[in-house]
Amino acid sequence: MQLQQSRHWRRAFIDGSIHMTPLNLAVIPWGILAGSMAVEAGLSFWQSISMSIMIFAGAAQLVTLGLLNSGAGYLTIIISVFFITSQHLLYGLTMRPHVKNFTTAERLSIGFLLTDELFAISAAKRQPLSFPYLFGAGFSFYIVWLITSLCGIVMANFITDLSRLHLDFSVVATLLAIVVPLTKKVSTICGVLFSLVVAVVLSLYSISSAIVIAGVGGMCVSVLVSRLLKEEK
Repeated sequence: MQLQQSRHWRRAFIDGSIHMTPLNLAVIPWGILAGSMAVEAGLSFWQSISMSIMIFAGAAQLVTLGLLNSGAGYLTIIISVFFITSQHLLYGLTMRPHVKNFTTAERLSIGFLLTDELFAISAAKRQPLSFPYLFGAGFSFYIVWLITSLCGIVMANFITDLSRLHLDFSVVATLLAIVVPLTKKVSTICGVLFSLVVAVVLSLYSISSAIVIAGVGGMCVSVLVSRLLKEEK
């Protein structure tokens, strides 16, 4: 019985890792960029790698490093990172049906590994997801993030100004890989299009909160359209 459970755990872990593979590949340039930016911000080798180990949030890490480079204060960094990562509160609430029967240690580990990519994997599945599946998907992404961050740290010592390679485009590519497969309903399409148009228009007028306004507005439009059309959940 125990051997069968061990095989089931291992099989689910591998399945999660395999399903995360496309997003693992898409995040490679992102990890390299984050590692190189840490060095450019004046962090030592161990400080740079520790940042990737402990934070494990690409957008938060890149924004933090950018603010450090610009001389921003700690309070500004903390507030900025809070709002940038606040969507994880919604992710956690949405994933609650999947993790409510997990042990405390399992919930904490999934909470640490929870990223946009892991949420996308879970959202694409209708049936309840097991802990080994979610852990396999999240852990494989974490390992790739650490390895690519380490590569970025090492490369920064040999290649000056890695930003000229435009590795930040991987951020766009990764988000597209997440959003497109989930855009199946009319309400979702309306929300995405609304966010796209608003973000572009506000950016043209140099409004700093363009992305936040577009994101919140897009969610409101999606909810409104969904209720008007009475779409099934």
